[in-house]
This record gives sequence, structure tokens and C-alpha cells, in this order.
Amino acid sequence: MMRPRAVAIVGASAKRMTQGNVVISNLKEWGYAGHVLPVHPEAKEIDGLRAINSVADLPRDTDLAIVAIPAAHVPGMLAELEQSPVRSAIVFTNGFTDEQEKSIRAFGQSSRIKVHGPNCMGLVNFTDSIPLYPARPSKRLRPGRVALVAQSGSAAISVMNSTLAGFSKVVTMGSEFHVAAADYIRWLADDDATSAIGVVAESIKDPVALAYAAEAVHAAGKSLVILKVGRTASGLAATQAHTGALVSSSDAYDDFFESTDIAVVSDYDELIASLECGAVSKRMVGGSAIGIVGISGGQTALACDIAEMSGIEVAQFSDATEQRLLQALPGVSGLNPVDFGASISADRNPDEAIAAVSDDANVGAIVAFQDCQESLNPAGLENYMGILNVYAKTGAQAKKPLVVISPTSENLHPKVIDLMAEHNVPLLRGLRPGLLAVGNLNLGRPGRAAAWADARKPQRQPFHPNAASFRRELAEQSGPLDPATAFRILREYDLPLVRSIVVKDADEAVRRASEIDFPMVVKVASSQIQHRSDVGGVVLGVENEASLRSAIESIRTKVSAALPGAVIDGYELQEQIIGGIEAMAGFTAAEPFGPLMVLGSGGVMVEILADRAAKLGPLSEDDARAMVGGTKLAKILDGYRNLSPKTSWDGLVQAAVNLSRLASDLDGIMIACDLNPVVIRKGSGDVRIVDALCICA
Repeated sequence: MMRPRAVAIVGASAKRMTQGNVVISNLKEWGYAGHVLPVHPEAKEIDGLRAINSVADLPRDTDLAIVAIPAAHVPGMLAELEQSPVRSAIVFTNGFTDEQEKSIRAFGQSSRIKVHGPNCMGLVNFTDSIPLYPARPSKRLRPGRVALVAQSGSAAISVMNSTLAGFSKVVTMGSEFHVAAADYIRWLADDDATSAIGVVAESIKDPVALAYAAEAVHAAGKSLVILKVGRTASGLAATQAHTGALVSSSDAYDDFFESTDIAVVSDYDELIASLECGAVSKRMVGGSAIGIVGISGGQTALACDIAEMSGIEVAQFSDATEQRLLQALPGVSGLNPVDFGASISADRNPDEAIAAVSDDANVGAIVAFQDCQESLNPAGLENYMGILNVYAKTGAQAKKPLVVISPTSENLHPKVIDLMAEHNVPLLRGLRPGLLAVGNLNLGRPGRAAAWADARKPQRQPFHPNAASFRRELAEQSGPLDPATAFRILREYDLPLVRSIVVKDADEAVRRASEIDFPMVVKVASSQIQHRSDVGGVVLGVENEASLRSAIESIRTKVSAALPGAVIDGYELQEQIIGGIEAMAGFTAAEPFGPLMVLGSGGVMVEILADRAAKLGPLSEDDARAMVGGTKLAKILDGYRNLSPKTSWDGLVQAAVNLSRLASDLDGIMIACDLNPVVIRKGSGDVRIVDALCICA
């Protein structure tokens, strides 16, 4: 697809301008070195090229077919291409019926042909002058080191028309019925013409494949930046469980990108800045914080504010760096940020000052702020060129990245653009986009994306030897599991549940009370009731047989009044745990990633407190411990203000790990689970799960 020897155009017309005709025109105008082969059942010639009347007659070196025909004819044409020499197809068409869509998806799964699209605008290989694109690319676009992969054609147009960087490849993915963004990202990792890869994603088709593709990019030392459209909070599966109500799809995406060390941006300006920076700059070296320099104290102070708000660390200089700065710039503070304007000495040495910042072990990159707008008057530009020449010269020689940022998003002055390009120093527009671009130079460490993918690849062994049996059993279930089944499955994964039995009525409860012992808790058992305390279905502190009968009658009366149609399957008798710290653990399905694990403070006010941490499963012990550490619950467990003794996290951490293994083994079968409350014994940290709500698809 990227470098076809010959391209067949299916859908060009001898009578009118179609998308196919535009592709032919683009290829001819760009001087495509291969063969362009219009396919038409009747025409002898199209746009000055001899037409071929059937795809069966195409020559053997036809690597690609452009398909730009009405939706109803696409499935049949793909079937014809299967019998032709063609090796791949790009389908521009949209507007398919459900049946046509199923047909094309099925074709992609079984065919030897690689199908790109449909509902796309194809791709442009700038490196080799091959525009497989049904519109007219802007004349200002030029070859360069940036690749863009976008599901949206309009997004690709916006980015192409707004960046100063040259492009190596631009790929619009469309609906991704077969070939997906991850396939192109993996290919671009090995493309010598590409240094930085940007992705505009409306959805992620296969997170594991994307993680492996990201690993290839990171291992190649290239930048990968993703703009994920639609990351705002939207509900997840089974919101009748507390877990589903406490998290959203944005939690899943945020954890995926963080775990795989993929840089994420929020809009086109941030994407463009990160690509322009990554295409030119070195990666961060040593520290992960930035050193800030400039000639304006106000501008550099504002940069510090924005960096802090954006989660970018501003380095604290060492004593040695401070002393070097004081010698190089008499009159400055020696601290970060460095204000060249504060030194009026004729002996000031900005070259040495930048070298001092670069040598500091705490600094990973240097950010220089300077007005570079196209609107600068000649005198102002001449005045600024002195310091800009210093940035260009020292940036070219620096051992660490040096990035120049013009503080507004206005167009840049051509003289400054040329100066920085000559010295291979990134020049960015806008304080926040520029700073985020520099911060992204610290991401993309090899190994992290592969580790995430390895833990979730489809071929991995289940955690429990009987996982397949559990899946078959639960595949017959729908909705909330009955308590007995839920507790049995949870115990198989070594989750520490309270002693519990389910009885049919008060007489059976009295006969079997010794299996639990008094005091106990009595709860309604019904697959139709998720939150039992909400409908009067829980009685605490049952001390004897008389109160046991009374509790069951009270539950029956209250539940029948609250939910007249609910079927009461029986009554659950549980040992009563008194005086512990209440936590919650759970998971919910978060497509396309799998289970999203949740840990935090528990109890009846779990949704009001909303004290939780979320992470995609399965969890390691370190993952679970970090989750606990990210909640207010951690402070309580650590003995906050001596309100309770310091309590071990170990039991809760292990329970979270075990639950994540269950969630991974039963992914797609069990779509949500609430363990609430999880009672943690003060001091020892021993854990008992008091209540469980497990929901099957």
C-alpha cells in the first residue's frame, strides 16, 4: 500500500470527476513512478490513460487497488479482486448496510488481500511522492520526518494544514474493518524516513496490538503521540454495581496510556507541537524535569506556573549549577527559571549559563522562551536575534534537548524558523502546547508497552486451572449471580470471605445457626436485588434464635414492601465482623481493554465518598499497592491522627491481586463485581469480604 509498483483505480470515470479521477490526477501531478491503471467495464481511456475493462486483466505487479464505487458494489468488487493479481485495497466508500458491512468484515478476515478502510481518505506517501488520496493536498505541504495516522480524514486535513513540520506519511484509517492503526504504527517504527508518529484515534480496535506497536516505536527511539478523541467521562458496563458508577471510560484510557508510556495530548495544537518537537529533538537525558531560561522574568515565571499545572516538573538546580549561573550572569538569583534580563553586566555569558543548566543532573531538557512572532517589527527582531543565535548555537551542541518556545500561537517569523531549522533546534508555538511537547520527550521508555501487552495477550495461560470450567458454567448465567454461586467462585480465587450460608426460611436458619454462630448478620438472598441494604434487606447484630426469626420476618416484610415483584430465594447468614476499617474492591468491563479494577474506601457511602483508584487488570502486587497508596484509605490504614492503629496493607493488596486474576480469567463473562464492604481488621490488616455482587453478561 505504501510503495505500490502499480495502482488500479476502480471507480474513475471517462465522463465526470470522481474520487478515482482525483487520485489519478494527484498521482500524475506528483510524478508517481509506477503504473496507474484505470479499471472501467466500458471506457477505452480515462484521463489520458488506457483503461482496463476487468480487474482479472490487471498485470501481476498490481500491488494496490483504489476502490471508489457505490457501497452496494463493494463486496462484489472485493470478491473479484480476490481472484486478480491485486495484493491490497483501499476502500474510500461509506454508507454500507449492516449486511454489506458484515460481508466486508468477513472478507477481510479470510482474504489474502489487505483491506484498508472503508470510509477513509486513503494515504499519502510524501517520501516517495505517492498520493493515494481523493482530495487535493495543500501546495504548502512538504516531505519531512513526521508521520500521521488518523481515523478521521478531516482531522488529518486540520493537522496537515497547521503544522510547520514536513511529513513522511499521512494515513487516514476510516472504519478499520481489517487493517488498523496499530499495523501502520508498527510499520512506521521501521520507516527510516519517519522520526515522530502522531495518531488521532476515535477508538482503539486492539489495545494489545497497539501496545506492541508502541513498543516497536519506543525501541526505535522515535516519538509516538496520540490524540484520543472522546476521552471525556462516559459510563461503563453494569452501572448497577458501585464499581461501574465510580469509574468511567476515561479512567481506562488514562491508565492504558500511562502504563504503556504513550504520550497523550488533548487537542490539535498540542499534537502539532509534540510532533514538531519529537521530529527534531533528542529524548530527555538524565532527569525528567526542565530548566527554564529566557530574557523576561514575567514570561519565565508564567512558564513555571503552566508547567506545574500541566504536571511537568521544574528542576531544582544543584549548588554547583547555582554557583556557575551566578558567575556567568552577575545579578541573577542562580535559581530556576533563569532570567537573562536580570543580568545587566557586560560580562554576562549566556552560553555558559545554558551549559550550566544542561550539565545539571536534575535537568532532562532546557526550555528557552522568546517572542518569535511573524508580527515583530524589524528593530524588535534585530534586538532578539542576539539571544536567538545563542539558543540556536548552544542548542545544536547541547547534550540534552533545547527547545525554543514562542509564548503565543501566532505565526512564527521566517528568519527565526530558518535559524532554528539550520541548527536543528525545535521551535514551537504557545506556552502550554510547547511545554507539554517538551514533557512528552520524557515518555516512550522501551519495555513498558511490551510488558503491558505480554500480560494481556490472548494466548496467555489463565490464572486458575479451572478457569475454562468456570467460564462454561457462568456463560449460562445472566445478570447478578446468586450469593452462593458468587461466594463459591470468589473462594476459588482465594478471596477471604466471611463464613456464610444461605437458608430457605426461618426454621432452617435456626437449625443451622451453629454453622455461623451468634452474633451474626442476616441478609436477603435474591438475584433480583443488587444493593440489599437499600431495601431493608440487611439486619445486623442478631444475637439469638428469637432475634434471628425476627430479623428474617423484618427483611421479608421490608423487601416485599420496597420491591413487591422481587423473588426472595432465601436468607443469607453471615458471621459479623465488628470494628474494622471498611474498604471496597471491584471491577467493571471497560471495552476494549478488559476489566478495570477499582480499590478504595467502602461502606454504605461508597459512591458519595468516591475515594477510589482505578487500573486495568490484571494487577501485580506493586500495582495494587500503588492503587491503595493513591486513596484516602491509605491515610486511615497508616494511622491518621492516631484515630486507629497503623494497619497493614498486605491483606487488601493480595485480595485486589486475586480479584484481578478472577476478572481476567472471566473477562467477557463476568462484567462487574463489587466487594463491599471489605473489612480490614485494625492493626493486623486481616481482610474479610462481607458482601459480593457479581454480574454476568
